[in-house]
Amino acid sequence: MPRLKDFYQEDVVPAMIEKFGYKSTMEVPKLVKIVINMGVGEAKEDPKALDAAVKELTAISGQKPVVTRAKKSVAAFKIRTGMPIGCKVTLRGNRMYEFFDRLLTIGLPRIRDFRGVAPTGFDGRGNYTLGIKEQIIFPEVSYDEVDAIRGMDICIVTSAKTDAEAYELLKLLGMPYRVA
Repeated sequence: MPRLKDFYQEDVVPAMIEKFGYKSTMEVPKLVKIVINMGVGEAKEDPKALDAAVKELTAISGQKPVVTRAKKSVAAFKIRTGMPIGCKVTLRGNRMYEFFDRLLTIGLPRIRDFRGVAPTGFDGRGNYTLGIKEQIIFPEVSYDEVDAIRGMDICIVTSAKTDAEAYELLKLLGMPYRVA
């Protein structure tokens, strides 16, 4: 069992019950899934860029990503419908907890001038989205083998009904929020 999942069951659930007054442990919000999306705009000129992004995302997540394709043609970006423009991976279960643990303990502290994540990344339904500018903060990605610095979006989907519940859940799990 992942360390963070064990911590959730033993420490976070009782703290959430005490703060929000849930009647059952099943009411307590939990992590549902984590979606990591990497947009590769240069894939329209260089197909090898997408292969490199897929390889890096596989190393980071431990799971093979799905190549995302353009839904619409956009003349200004020189993109046609069906062109590969990125990749994404959805993590659930133990892999999700292990990735989230690595993100909190290894990834985020390696960001230059890191003062915490913005507490404004919630969507109103208890989900949190975080943007990362460089993939090299993860130790699985070798700095020497990186051909280009790419960013990624990490969407943390929780079962929380409100942003306040999700904020408290992520804070108890160890999310380092920026102090205003």
